Amino acid sequence: MDTLRAPFFWAACVVLLLTILIELASTAVMPGLPAGLDAGTPGLGIRYLAIIDFLLAYGVGTQALSLLAPRALVGRLQGIVALVLSFFGCLGTIALAIVALLLLILMVTLLVAVPFGTIAYMVAWGTFPVGTAEATLALLMLLKIAFCVLLLLAEQRFLQNKGLVILSALSLGTTWLVAFLIDFPPFFLVSIADAIGALVIAIIGIVWLVLLLIGSLLSLIGVLRSLV
Repeated sequence: MDTLRAPFFWAACVVLLLTILIELASTAVMPGLPAGLDAGTPGLGIRYLAIIDFLLAYGVGTQALSLLAPRALVGRLQGIVALVLSFFGCLGTIALAIVALLLLILMVTLLVAVPFGTIAYMVAWGTFPVGTAEATLALLMLLKIAFCVLLLLAEQRFLQNKGLVILSALSLGTTWLVAFLIDFPPFFLVSIADAIGALVIAIIGIVWLVLLLIGSLLSLIGVLRSLV
């Protein structure tokens, strides 16, 4: 990392932070949208994108920490921090997956319970702020592409970090998935498709966090063995 171009790296960090803030707050931090659009992130899918981007931020954060602290200290702390964050992150993401699954079951159950359940579904979830979601997703995709470009401008050897490459690809891919699920189905099924997208993202996050948890446990065991 001796050839790291720090301004590009810190710019990439700022862009990623802004991306996460938009995923969690959406139009609340997006000036210039047409009047009448709801403030706040529409649906679950866009909010759940933050799961993947928090993981990406963790990976970038470890790189940033290595710039500010001695590498030996970072190496010792990284295993413990990864263990704690992956454990609690996994529990939180499982809870989010359950929320998405229960909401999906409720919506599908109401939709097929003709006529009164269908009426209740149409009142509660029959419409979806597609325009707001599309504007948000377009901005998110632009920011994520900018993040990847800035990271490469900072140091091309980031391509050798398989974890960052995979998470960056997952971040872009899941953003496209949510956009597809919002645009593809009929208007009255968009809320269901959005919940499906959120559930898929949560499952991906759980898998990654479990792998991170296992890796951090093995790393910690290795460190303890070396001390004995």
